[in-house]
Amino acid sequence: MKHIAFIGLGSNLADPVAQVSHALDAMNGLPQTRLLKRSSLYRSAPVGFLEQPDFINAVAKLETELAPRALLDALLALEHECGRTREFRNAPRTLDLDVLLYDDLEHHEHGLTIPHPQMHLRAFVLQPLLEIAPECVIPGISSAADAAKASKDQQLEKLI
Repeated sequence: MKHIAFIGLGSNLADPVAQVSHALDAMNGLPQTRLLKRSSLYRSAPVGFLEQPDFINAVAKLETELAPRALLDALLALEHECGRTREFRNAPRTLDLDVLLYDDLEHHEHGLTIPHPQMHLRAFVLQPLLEIAPECVIPGISSAADAAKASKDQQLEKLI
């Protein structure tokens, strides 16, 4: 069975534009998964731990036969291949991959909540998401367009 998933990508270390671009290309190599669309790249200020470089962000739309946990595991393996370490919460990182949405699923288990619990609050997720899926709905929250209105004061720069 094929599912639609949206993945948030971010990087602020080791040539972030190259890291995010590589990850977007590598998603086509994930098992039983195909990249359908990719957003432009965006620059955003860090959230939480502020003493770090700006982030490069994007969102990808995937078609996958992987279950949510298997998809997350494949994404975590890709992060690891790209040198991701987890030193502390909101630390600088070479690559961060988050399952934002998976069909219209609302799901919570240890280490995986869908929809991503903070996505509706973050312009660096919502703007790239709306670029590739303007009619997107965040289950249990609202349309992505309505959520984006509340984050319009967050600075975001579209790059490419």
